[in-house]
Amino acid sequence: MSHAASAAILVRPTGFGHDPGTAATNAFQRPVDGPEVRRNAAIEFDELLQALNRCGVRTTVLDPVDPTAPNAVFPNNWFTTHADGTLVYYPMLTPSRRRERDPDLAAALGREGYRVRRTLDLSPWEDAGHILEGTGSLVLDRRHRTAFACLSPRTHARAVVDWCGRMAHRPVMFTATMDGTPSGQPVYHTNVVMTMGTGFAMVCLEAVPDEAERVMLVREIESIGRQVIPITLEQMHGYGGNALELRGTGGQAFLFIGASAHAALGPDQRMALQRHVQPVPVAIPTIEAVGGGGVRCMIAENFLPGA
Repeated sequence: MSHAASAAILVRPTGFGHDPGTAATNAFQRPVDGPEVRRNAAIEFDELLQALNRCGVRTTVLDPVDPTAPNAVFPNNWFTTHADGTLVYYPMLTPSRRRERDPDLAAALGREGYRVRRTLDLSPWEDAGHILEGTGSLVLDRRHRTAFACLSPRTHARAVVDWCGRMAHRPVMFTATMDGTPSGQPVYHTNVVMTMGTGFAMVCLEAVPDEAERVMLVREIESIGRQVIPITLEQMHGYGGNALELRGTGGQAFLFIGASAHAALGPDQRMALQRHVQPVPVAIPTIEAVGGGGVRCMIAENFLPGA
């Protein structure tokens, strides 16, 4: 099984804007709104789509089931796809994000030539408060079936354990905060703290307050054959950990990352990355600032068979 997908699913940001409901747990968001925000988000979305297409990544672009949903451009939180044909729906923390789930997604992907053999709907977990927001909450090594999860109001330990039991993965849970202190605000999603490539993992160890957990995290990453590339708290705040490896034409490995995050990397970090992937910086400043998510959040990997 390939760790990195060669196809991606994106959802257009038709209703993009500031969401006070999600801002309560996402310290990356900024309260900016207005018609220019939506226009800029549409331009930035097209820039990412063009970058994916230039690299030979197969793309499926969907319209949001709710055209007014402010966070619909971040589809990786409400569903994941898997190589055995499984489609998973996830329990979301806020009502505004629950509106994003499309019950007809399997049919839409079927029209694109992909086969969904099984649907696993975990959204009823919301009733018990067991929240798990897709590959925002879970950074997966699909080859070694390991799920890294940074606990927060959007990533509950019970939900992580239950998901791993259903999907035959091993959980690795830890805590990370925005300032790296034990009393700091939890980082809302794991995929802001770290990204997992085929041969590397970029991770903000400075965000993990507990020294034993930092040591454990490095040990776990190295045990599955990854080179650890540390990033700083400042780089994490600039979405340095919110990147995604995808396979393009001929199986070449590309790392899609925000342009400002890439610019903030040091020479040693860039050299370490380039031993594994070719970075593809994409400028999405409006989506980052207003939506509180980066390039990785905009891409739902498509591992389904077919097409």
